[in-house]
Amino acid sequence: MSDLSYLNPFRPGAGHMPPYLAGRNVEQEEMRRLLHQAVITENMVLTGLRGVGKTVLLEKLKPLAIQCGWLWANADLSESVSVTEETLATRILTDMALCAAPLLVREEKQFAFGFTSEERVIRQPLNFGVLKQYYDRVPGLVADKLKAVLEFVWDLLPKPVVKGVIFAYDEAQNMTDHAARDQYPLSVLLEVFQSIQRKGIPFMLVMTGLPTLFPKLVEARTYAERMFHIVFLKPLDEDATKEAILKPVEDTKCPIKFSPEAVDTIWRLSRGYPHFIQFICKEIFDIWLIKVANNEVPSIPYNEIILKLDTNFFSGRWAKATDRQRDLLHVISLLDGCDTEFTVQEVVAESKNAISKPFTASHVNQMLANLTDLGLIYKNRFGKYSLAVPLMSGFIKRQILSEASFNVN
Repeated sequence: MSDLSYLNPFRPGAGHMPPYLAGRNVEQEEMRRLLHQAVITENMVLTGLRGVGKTVLLEKLKPLAIQCGWLWANADLSESVSVTEETLATRILTDMALCAAPLLVREEKQFAFGFTSEERVIRQPLNFGVLKQYYDRVPGLVADKLKAVLEFVWDLLPKPVVKGVIFAYDEAQNMTDHAARDQYPLSVLLEVFQSIQRKGIPFMLVMTGLPTLFPKLVEARTYAERMFHIVFLKPLDEDATKEAILKPVEDTKCPIKFSPEAVDTIWRLSRGYPHFIQFICKEIFDIWLIKVANNEVPSIPYNEIILKLDTNFFSGRWAKATDRQRDLLHVISLLDGCDTEFTVQEVVAESKNAISKPFTASHVNQMLANLTDLGLIYKNRFGKYSLAVPLMSGFIKRQILSEASFNVN
């Protein structure tokens, strides 16, 4: 009889740190290299599809930076941050205050009240309120004010105890300029950091986001192409996937052990995407605990797990598409390069064989743009497209098969 109170070690939630981070040594070494720059000439962009582990890796980089003497300011860049340039400024001032205020004290000399000329020193932490007051007093545009505040803070940071400050921003693909409203928060962000880095101030940007992030940065400021080192996170390879499965259950008290056959199946189903590894392993773990506790032979209900994954991860995105857009996605799922890259021409050619109403090139271009807005497709810089959701092609094929079976019945 097994103890049902044993905690499931697997965590498939958004951005939750897994029990064991497998296969990201190369990316961590890249971060260490950037941390040792004498002058900041390279910032980092961590990019990749959903579920590939960007947020988790960003969190893992934090202790590396702190160990090297850097302060770490982090936040999610929600859509509200890029509403105006002022909302961006509030974000940066808040992050600066949260990470640096415990180390920063401004000293002011004042004469005591009464008949004596004795001076006294007033020590005031540089919290958000103080930074905001300084910001408001600086003349000029938002970018000018932010540069002045950051330079002011750097002058007061205790050196060489503090080597620099990293501003780590997750979900950075949400940042955008708004030309129609004369608001350019993304451009301001890039301008501010490019300017202070040219002055030798070691404030570094580390940004994570979907593959649409880097083209958006370059569109905002062409020099962004030279500001960032791009790290594209790929799925884990087979060995790293097996480590991610087996390491969390190596505890001798763990009542569940994965057989080699089970590990191979999880690898095949997840294709190395960390979120899917965690999801599948958590489901298997919970089911097996109950079976072992009831003296039943453990087995893996793969079909039920895949159905639950479809419902939890894919269905909401599929529901956004119109019937005609689903036809296009179906055609894409039939391409040999559906899980890597494909072109408009390939989609047009395949549609002539796959569906009764094939697409023209202009129609495909228009629909791919709409699907990009829905977060289902993204365009590569070399004129090719990719599915923005990992393993989406398998879901589409299952969905089409299920709908066809329903219509027959």
